[in-house]
Amino acid sequence: MTKSSSFSRLILLYQKMDAAWKESAQKYGFICNGCSDNCCETLFFHHTHMEKAYLRHGIKSLTPSRRKEIKKKARQVIQAMAMAEEKKEFIRIMCPVNEKGRCTLYRFRPMICRLHGIPHELRRPGESIIKSPGCLAGEALFNAQNHPLDRTPFYQEMSLLEMQYCKAHGKSTRIKQTIAQMLI
Repeated sequence: MTKSSSFSRLILLYQKMDAAWKESAQKYGFICNGCSDNCCETLFFHHTHMEKAYLRHGIKSLTPSRRKEIKKKARQVIQAMAMAEEKKEFIRIMCPVNEKGRCTLYRFRPMICRLHGIPHELRRPGESIIKSPGCLAGEALFNAQNHPLDRTPFYQEMSLLEMQYCKAHGKSTRIKQTIAQMLI
């Protein structure tokens, strides 16, 4: 499996995610316009080598000066994370690819960035359903209705794609990295 074919399959999965998120958000009447609880300030951890490769592929589409600027911001984020961890403090810090409230790598953003915000559930075999209420910006809409996005099929398909990608590209270790860490 080449990176190109992996990316093609990942893009199709991302399109399904985006459509399902949009459908669920429309049921609530929710529109994400950014807010004071900006999810781009949340240190999400990403776990797939394939998404990391795709994000790194995306940054190559930017100008050299823009790449340099983003990598500089990524190093600053990593440094701030280390300082906060050392002090055992919670940290919220803007994602290094966010510029003026917009993601400069929006097309290449990982799964969690695509699925965040609206109420969701995840069904793991032999376990109870994991539910999340969604972000604070839509809390009133979310509490008045019940249309959670079932992330299960997306996680299952991502897992399958990741296993195939890792096998084809000799990846055997697991990752747990923020976007900043993935870019450095």
